[in-house]
Amino acid sequence: MTERRWASRLPRAAWESVLLALFPLHVLTTWTPAELPVAVALTVALTLPLLWRRRAPLAVFGAVATAAFVQLLVDVQLPADAALLVALHTVAATSSRRVTLAAVTVVEVGAAFACLRWATDGAFLTPFAALTAMVVAAAVLGVNARTARAYLEAVRERAAAEERARITREMHDIVTHNLSVMVALTDAAVHAQHRSPDKATAAMRQVAETGRQALTDMRRSLGVLRAEEADAARHPLPGIAQLEILTGQMCAAGLPTGLDIDGGHAHIPATAQLTVYRLVQEALTNTLKHTPTGTRAEVRIECAADTVTVDVTDTGPQTSPVTPAGHGITGMRERSAAYGGTVLAGPLPGGGWGVRTRLAFGSAPVVST
Repeated sequence: MTERRWASRLPRAAWESVLLALFPLHVLTTWTPAELPVAVALTVALTLPLLWRRRAPLAVFGAVATAAFVQLLVDVQLPADAALLVALHTVAATSSRRVTLAAVTVVEVGAAFACLRWATDGAFLTPFAALTAMVVAAAVLGVNARTARAYLEAVRERAAAEERARITREMHDIVTHNLSVMVALTDAAVHAQHRSPDKATAAMRQVAETGRQALTDMRRSLGVLRAEEADAARHPLPGIAQLEILTGQMCAAGLPTGLDIDGGHAHIPATAQLTVYRLVQEALTNTLKHTPTGTRAEVRIECAADTVTVDVTDTGPQTSPVTPAGHGITGMRERSAAYGGTVLAGPLPGGGWGVRTRLAFGSAPVVST
């Protein structure tokens, strides 16, 4: 195990240098002293540029191809010819298909001349077919490596975009809701400061508590909550159990809100519960911001084995509580879609506005009603 750890710490270039040194060593042990200088020089010219193939793949390929051409002219066969396949693979893994095709053509032409010059008894076709197979394999493996790398990069970019969208939704919900509540509480405190100082004081304390909770939620969502803060402040994430606190907060802000939870919710995953909480939070925030005084809201949650239904209604005007430039409904639809749900938002037959969706966290299909 210690040897493996030691080996893994060696730079890749060090391992490649060791492997490339085997070619000159082979030449030193197999060639005659008279032929040795030319053989060693060509071997070094073929293999040494490979150390820089990742930095300049085309330049390295050109250098190796030139060395191979010189080798052909001086009529010296060397095992270091394999360096040309390595350089071709690197070009295919880092360059466009047009450049790769040009490199393959160069190597194929060289292979044809090599077979014409060195094939024994005029047997051209068999060695040429073998060399062609190796050239195609090197190019295909390089192209596949480039494709796989591009795919992984696209996956990483998509994951980053989704994470940015998730954080944006979280920040929108947290900031919009808490600021709306704080504004409503502050207005109430201003109106009550002379007639009922105790109510004004209580409202301002609620403002401070709401602000602290907003900061905690933001740190949690961004993953930078300080370690010294209590576990109770970090866990659990808001869920169905916290809806009672949420509705109480809305009542204190001036929006009377009823809550009815039908069925147990302990089996519902935490992420699905967070989605339910955010959907209700966004719907109530929109009602608080865009409906007149005296509006009442009702929240009903129906928990089943594989689904949870969210239904938020209010008694406000039969117009959308979301401004045209807002992102409330869009955000709710994105959250709901993650669980196969479709948000239905619109005026109610008897007056008021409603938001309804059904989330599936099991195998049951979702049918919005």
